[in-house]
Amino acid sequence: MEIAPDARMGLVELSVSDLDRSLAYWQDAIGLRVLSREDGTAELGVDTPLLRFVEEPGVRPADGFTGLFHVALLVPDRPSLGRFLAHAAREQIPLEGLSDHDVSEAIYLRDPDRHGIEVYADRPREQWEGQVWERMTTIPLDAASLLAEAGEDGFDGLPERTTVGHVHLRVRDVDETIRFYRDTLGMGLTAQLGDTAAFLSAGGYHHHIGGNTWETRGAEPAPEGTARLLRFTIALPDEAEVERVAERIGGTEVRDPSGNPLVLRAA
Repeated sequence: MEIAPDARMGLVELSVSDLDRSLAYWQDAIGLRVLSREDGTAELGVDTPLLRFVEEPGVRPADGFTGLFHVALLVPDRPSLGRFLAHAAREQIPLEGLSDHDVSEAIYLRDPDRHGIEVYADRPREQWEGQVWERMTTIPLDAASLLAEAGEDGFDGLPERTTVGHVHLRVRDVDETIRFYRDTLGMGLTAQLGDTAAFLSAGGYHHHIGGNTWETRGAEPAPEGTARLLRFTIALPDEAEVERVAERIGGTEVRDPSGNPLVLRAA
């Protein structure tokens, strides 16, 4: 049975080693706002919460373990992405990469705890819907063209309607990841790179979930003491759909075969 076509990604929760440092980075470099803060935790977003941080002083980066590869923040249009790139260039914010995936254009960064971040904009859906497997690729981003879209407006943070577009995971095995997210959870497999990466979604989107073994084939989940993925949320249209999917996967809070923790919530 397929998951509801309007399922989407929700809040992503991460542990961080220094909450003040993380909030400064995600506000100043990424452009999110602090929506709430108390007792060593904080939620950030634009018009709705997108990320929740839990401070665990002294945790180290979770390199080599399964967990988060990146959290992807989807901005509403190409000019918004252009303004973000202009901001990054102006403030000399270190970037991990600039990629054109044909279905989308993306800017990659890494926060002080080495949590991966993607800020991206989709190309019009009618250009790629039903053709993701054939079209999704990675080529150099045309930064000049993107910057030309930015216009004269300055950067005042990520715009309203920014969402968590997808969550890309580090997994231990691609085949078992597909079996869980496609055969059990009910997403569609939209693209696959052999036994190294897979991309899955609800409703024909290019991907809501990515999973790769590029650094983590056969790896264990990130343990306590690391800055790790604490949970990510799949938002479903109503409680009835939550109950239907929860029955298939064994509850509303589960771990995938690589130990990545996910939560089902009604939107």
